[in-house]
Amino acid sequence: MKEPIRDPKVMSRMKMAFDLYETAEAIMRQNLRRRFPDAQEAEIERLLVSWLRRRPGAEHGDGPGRPSRRLERSE
Repeated sequence: MKEPIRDPKVMSRMKMAFDLYETAEAIMRQNLRRRFPDAQEAEIERLLVSWLRRRPGAEHGDGPGRPSRRLERSE
């Protein structure tokens, strides 16, 4: 098993990346609420997930390799 990353610089950069992602997601949720003022929260969530999967410029993912399945729901 690999050791966890403990380098403070790496941890700080990762925290910043996660914070930026959370902020961007919150901004997009607000944007969707403005665009669809009558939508229920479940619909906003559906629209957000749809946007994350097919957002302009990243239709095939953010980089080379196998696409992530983290947004797929198991039903």
